[in-house]
Amino acid sequence: MATPPEFSGFVEVRGAREHNLKEVSLRVPRGALVVFTGVSGSGKSSLAFGTLYAEAQRRYLESVSPYARRLFHQVGAPDVDAIEGLPPAVALQQQRGAPTARSSVGSVTTLSNLVRMLYSRAGTYPPGQGIVYAEGFSPNTPEGACPNCHGQGRVYEVTEASMVPDPSLTIRERAIAAWPLAWGGQNQRDILVSLGIDVDVPWRELPRETREWILFTDEQPVVPVYPGLSPAETRRAVKRKLEPSYMGTFSSARRHVLHTFTTTESAAMRRRVQTYMIAAECPVCHGKRLRPEALAVRFAGVDITEFSRLPLSQVATLTRPYADGVEDGLAQQHPEQALARQRLTEDLVARLDVLLDLGLGYLHLERSTPTLSPGELQRLRLATQLYSNLFGVVYVLDEPSAGLHPADTEALLSALNGLKAAGNSLFVVEHDLTVVRRADWLVDVGPGAGNQGGEVLYSGPPDGLREIRSSQTARYLFGTEPQDEHRPRTPTGWLELSGVTRHNLRDLTVRFPLGVLTSVTGVSGSGKSTLVSQVLAETLAAHLGQGAEGEADPSPGEDDLTDASDDVSPARLGEDVAAVARLVRVDQRPIGRTPRSNMATYTGLFDHVRRLFAGAPLARERGYTAGRFSFNVKGGRCEHCQGEGWVMVELLFLPSVYAPCPVCHGTRYNDETLDVRYRDRTIAEVLGMTVDTAWDFFRDDVGGVPQPGHAARGGPGVPAAGAARHRTLGWRSAAHQTRH
Repeated sequence: MATPPEFSGFVEVRGAREHNLKEVSLRVPRGALVVFTGVSGSGKSSLAFGTLYAEAQRRYLESVSPYARRLFHQVGAPDVDAIEGLPPAVALQQQRGAPTARSSVGSVTTLSNLVRMLYSRAGTYPPGQGIVYAEGFSPNTPEGACPNCHGQGRVYEVTEASMVPDPSLTIRERAIAAWPLAWGGQNQRDILVSLGIDVDVPWRELPRETREWILFTDEQPVVPVYPGLSPAETRRAVKRKLEPSYMGTFSSARRHVLHTFTTTESAAMRRRVQTYMIAAECPVCHGKRLRPEALAVRFAGVDITEFSRLPLSQVATLTRPYADGVEDGLAQQHPEQALARQRLTEDLVARLDVLLDLGLGYLHLERSTPTLSPGELQRLRLATQLYSNLFGVVYVLDEPSAGLHPADTEALLSALNGLKAAGNSLFVVEHDLTVVRRADWLVDVGPGAGNQGGEVLYSGPPDGLREIRSSQTARYLFGTEPQDEHRPRTPTGWLELSGVTRHNLRDLTVRFPLGVLTSVTGVSGSGKSTLVSQVLAETLAAHLGQGAEGEADPSPGEDDLTDASDDVSPARLGEDVAAVARLVRVDQRPIGRTPRSNMATYTGLFDHVRRLFAGAPLARERGYTAGRFSFNVKGGRCEHCQGEGWVMVELLFLPSVYAPCPVCHGTRYNDETLDVRYRDRTIAEVLGMTVDTAWDFFRDDVGGVPQPGHAARGGPGVPAAGAARHRTLGWRSAAHQTRH
């Protein structure tokens, strides 16, 4: 265990009540590595982030002008009596990469700005070419983006084969699969009937000119539409110029696909039309995303796109001689250019060295952030702080070891020690015992999760935790927890994945056993996430004709997470793939689709609960349906807060204040709905139950309600574990649940 150093002082907290914290008071040292431990949901993050960091941010924002405060996301004042001795704080939290594939390693670390300036000021230009400013080297700006592919590196096109997968079908039988479903597609078919096109012959038997016009024309004729009439009746109605039901505008299949792809805000619609598109390398920029004049500028013999696709370790090797002042005659010919080159490369190499020390040398600047693991992304943000050389700051980190192989944890600890040696304090929320053992000071929160936690069991040097019998952390930290014997099961089959080529994987073939728990291991960046979370999940989902269940809808722009520079080829499934009937993906994305989503609605339990209340005697007497007990629609909800249970008071220059609704007093429902009771409980009281309480309450409703403990216990008879069992069914938004 680490020996406690001479601390520079203490941060004192008195009466913290944020979330589940119970009047917590404690002292933690400054200038030390302080690790907050405890089971998931115990209140560690509420103390470290919700209290200490939130108060530090509030104090900082009070020092800036009222106008500037509006530019910040303000977390609000924490529920605490007093905090003394708190320095300024910087938070590094676990989160997924930016939702757009245009965000990259270079943009997160700001290295791309340096590289663009380097090419602009110190690059080698063709004779007679004018200067290209830094903005001209970015594919995300109008000055730099290739005009043909708009900075994407790829162009998308459609073909007859991609839009009409089965030419034996007729148009009425939905031969044109790319057209919208339901009314939208029927509308286009009715328009074709009005135009005199036969929709009842196989697609392949239509004249080629007709097929090409339907699929590719840019014309948008407006014609009378007579839905419900047969083709013969429609022709007679058109000839007689009878009054139509409406005037319809024709849109070719190609126009519909491309228009939907570029304009829709629905991730599902975007994914659907993308299946009918064929991506190809842009013929103008050849996948490099930039204008020709930017690509003509070279540094060290490569253009900026080639430079950005090199591993960071190779970039450091390439630029280090220029940072050391290599003599190549430039200083005599253009001394100002040589000086700019040396200054820029010195800064670039210094920043790269930090990334290399954190074990990120395998990444390249153009790697899009959605393809990174949360651990990689957090280390990138940590690298920017290591280079900033701040002094006297509290860094609050959320599980910095997440996603790291044990071999990489030492590099992380060295980086944290560097921050501490520079005169900073480190407050780390952590589960990894390797990091916990290196702490100067431990704060153990518990003993359980949710309403069974929220207490500080111990605050002091690590060795002292050994004496705390109520600490679950101590049992594992000091090896007193008995280990269960594990007997591996025999696989029931094998799933082969071959031809895997993406990121650093090259023509890989791997076999996964079925019917057993399989762990895929390797050092950080070895390709585990690429293999399992991307290639295996995507290939299997495509084979099953489904999206990955449990996966949140991606934001616009996140559908295609491969880089333009990636050599991606479709993988192939083999062996016992027929034994797999369903794919469910569980990852670190927030589970809620909307801010109104909570534990009860996400698991589907609330649908059954609402049906039980609709079957109560008073509900049947009043004619209430299950919809009456939804807080998302009009009828049963409180209209003052629209079923939120709280109201927001906008204070303009100060953080917004949230208070219980003065009408429903936080229940979400109107009085008439709350009149209905099931087993003497209102619907609001059921939402206020913890999962454990709900387990007991609904135990006898086996036929009507799925047991709520399944989510937390893993099934009947399995002991509950983790934070979920202590959360209330209506606890927060599901989008704000912890990752555990």
